[in-house]
Amino acid sequence: MPKLVSLIDGSMYSHSVCDLSAFFANRLEASITVVHVLGRREVSEEATNLSGSIGLGARTALLEELAEMDAQKAKLANKRGRAILEDAREYLHSAGVESVDIKLRNAEIVDTIKDFEHDVDLIVIGKRGTGADFDQMHLGSNLERVVRSSNKPVLVASRSFLPIKKFLIAFDGGNSAWKAVEYAARLSQFSDLQCHLITVDNDVTSHTASLERAEEVMREAGYQVSSEVLKGDPETTIAEKVDEGGFDLLLMGAYGHSRIRNLIIGSTTTEMIRSCKIPVLLFR
Repeated sequence: MPKLVSLIDGSMYSHSVCDLSAFFANRLEASITVVHVLGRREVSEEATNLSGSIGLGARTALLEELAEMDAQKAKLANKRGRAILEDAREYLHSAGVESVDIKLRNAEIVDTIKDFEHDVDLIVIGKRGTGADFDQMHLGSNLERVVRSSNKPVLVASRSFLPIKKFLIAFDGGNSAWKAVEYAARLSQFSDLQCHLITVDNDVTSHTASLERAEEVMREAGYQVSSEVLKGDPETTIAEKVDEGGFDLLLMGAYGHSRIRNLIIGSTTTEMIRSCKIPVLLFR
């Protein structure tokens, strides 16, 4: 049975993560493991050493009270995490998913992914979490870490979910783009969906042959498929195509360059996740 891991944190994106996970799980007849990761600060029950900041004459009772507050905070974080997971399990059951497991982890999120991904087919995570700045369109702090650290496809949930009827593959002929094509071609349960492939390059003729091969692969898999090559900036052109074409899902390769390079010129992956208001399925 295929297996999904869905990461939730109790933010508004958690609902969309569950909806998107249920859509894929019901199509693939897959199980879902819902994971809530507690940060180190949330679960630490060690007393914070504040003696240097409250003065040399601080009473021992005050330090003990601070230690008790830390312990209570950790217990509340655990209770909140379990409540979030129980709600998610009940919601997924109501959405028709029969096999749902829940896990509360006290670890870093990257370590958690490494522990789970050996037998996982797909990882689902929200675009933003509880600490994201919505006004500035910041992405969740854990999103890039998860995508860069995992060898499995990562499905990034948008703020709201709509049933997927047609999807777009951003195809540049690279290895990760071919992974996206091959992944979709293997999913016969999705072959009733419309598929469109797009290549964005100012040299229109350079990718024509590769794009035609990708289109043929999808057609042989049973999809109703079309393709086109457009000139322009990839981030802007693909985002515009998503809006104009009414697509419900974008498939694309992820982070083709190093972090240092991205600091200088930015990342197509990051820009696409930030600007597209639909789920994005990423491949490395």
